[in-house]
Amino acid sequence: MRDFLVSRRAKVTPEQAGLLPGGRRRVPGLRRGEVAQLAGVSVEYYTQLERGAVGGASDSVLDALARALLLDDAERAHLFDLARSGGAGAGSHRRPSVQAVRPGIQQLLDGQLAPAWAGNRRGDLVATNLLGRALNSPLFDEPDRPVNAARFRFLSPRAAAFYRDWEQTGRDTVAALRLAAGSTPFDRGLSDLVGELSTRSEEFRTLWASHDVRLHSTGTKRLHHPVVGDLDLAYEGLALASDPGLMIFVYSAEPGSASAHALDLLASWAATSAAQERSADGAPARSLPGRP
Repeated sequence: MRDFLVSRRAKVTPEQAGLLPGGRRRVPGLRRGEVAQLAGVSVEYYTQLERGAVGGASDSVLDALARALLLDDAERAHLFDLARSGGAGAGSHRRPSVQAVRPGIQQLLDGQLAPAWAGNRRGDLVATNLLGRALNSPLFDEPDRPVNAARFRFLSPRAAAFYRDWEQTGRDTVAALRLAAGSTPFDRGLSDLVGELSTRSEEFRTLWASHDVRLHSTGTKRLHHPVVGDLDLAYEGLALASDPGLMIFVYSAEPGSASAHALDLLASWAATSAAQERSADGAPARSLPGRP
């Protein structure tokens, strides 16, 4: 909580908050007293919150802090998650990331003509359809299991060639993990992943220290696929109410665009590869992420 609040108030200037600059400042952003004034609480109380004493903080106080610090929706949700985790025991938040999907979800994925997959909070690709697996073939070519987008982005030497929006992808990936860590602070798998990436990637450590958060629900991806070349794709992420922590991502290209043509070529390549696999195995190929 402390690091998040400090990082957020450092990003807000007095002018942005509707305050006078107030002379020379030793550090950027708002002072504690200014945040307290804007939120309608005492400086002493805000100082205690910033130190992590959030167990008794009401929703109205947290909402006031969110407004004072100009938090967006993802940052506000993260603030509430941090407050809840600070006021409850580990058992209240011990929700491991989903590692398998119900048959109905796999059927839903397989029924999509566009690339689609299901992912959990820590970025594991839990299930895909055929075209989704083909689009993410560089990730599935990695030896690590489960297939994980964050591990690929920060540890694979092939990631730089795959992500054309390299720096933005890194920021988005870390911001999504930071948001997940706030909502499930006692997920051992997530903690282990963050520890691994922090140990092995200086870039990850730097981005993690920024405390930025982001909800992956919609956006664009600029990829370079090893088979069909450049792709500019839009995506939508759909949270599953019946499976908390699991989201389905569906990607699409502008109709008639070069990326749409490339997706058609990728679908043809994926179908041919699946047919060859069926012929070699003597059994229907499945689009499961764990398949070698």
